[in-house]
Amino acid sequence: MRSQTSGRGFDIVNAVLLGIVVVVCLAPFLHILAISLSSSRPVLSGEVSLLPVELNWGAYRQVFSDLSMIRSLGFTVLLTVMHTVMCMLMTVAAGYPLTQKKLKGRRLIMFLIVVTMFFSGGIIPEYILVRSLHLIDTMWALILPGLINPFYLIILISFFNNIPDSLEESAELDGSSHFRTLISIILPLSMPVIATLSLFYAVGRWNGFTDTLLYITSPELYPMQLKLYQLIQNNMVSDLMQMEGAMVSPMQPESLKAGSVIFATVPILLVYPWLQRYFVNGVMIGAVKG
Repeated sequence: MRSQTSGRGFDIVNAVLLGIVVVVCLAPFLHILAISLSSSRPVLSGEVSLLPVELNWGAYRQVFSDLSMIRSLGFTVLLTVMHTVMCMLMTVAAGYPLTQKKLKGRRLIMFLIVVTMFFSGGIIPEYILVRSLHLIDTMWALILPGLINPFYLIILISFFNNIPDSLEESAELDGSSHFRTLISIILPLSMPVIATLSLFYAVGRWNGFTDTLLYITSPELYPMQLKLYQLIQNNMVSDLMQMEGAMVSPMQPESLKAGSVIFATVPILLVYPWLQRYFVNGVMIGAVKG
């Protein structure tokens, strides 16, 4: 009886703590959403909190009427898909051989991979490398330098190591090559971790900003994050013009910035429900070696 009571108490405390975490995580997003849907007066007076005041869709009309925003969204989707696919191909191609005990130098290679998690050349050497490869102001400058994340690679290797060796041995006895074993046996069993790492790679690329600021100069290659940065900079100029009495857009810049943030955030949020059933399983199994 006491164990049941303590179990219920733990469940209540756990639910309360998780509820607080959910509120803390959702509150900033709801605040930005409320600003984007509010008219100029309550935004300027600071009346907007978590709910819109004087509902106004002007920010979204202005965002969707901007063809450069739509073009930037399409380019970001293409960039994210290509980056995610190529990253997973390279991560799997590197991870599976490192699970093979017959591979000579496997421990040394793993050591070198782990070292890169703590030490790197820095931004300037990376920029010099990208420039020497003539990748500046190309989409490949945003894809090739980050094809393999060492931490994600280690998670994938841990997951592969949890797959029973007997499956690979049986396939080898049947005359299966390593490549066919990987495609026919290993990958179908690894869908949870592959989906999870794909989501990590996709979110990382979607939110990438520093490399785009360094390598991209052509407006047609602006991803959403760089476009948002440009929008904020332009609105800061508009604020100064407004203070000086110049003619500016009737839409409050804060509402426009909030609407643009929501416009850039919602597409990547829509990806999560498709991968939710794999997410927890992939993280837990891939993070702990059985």
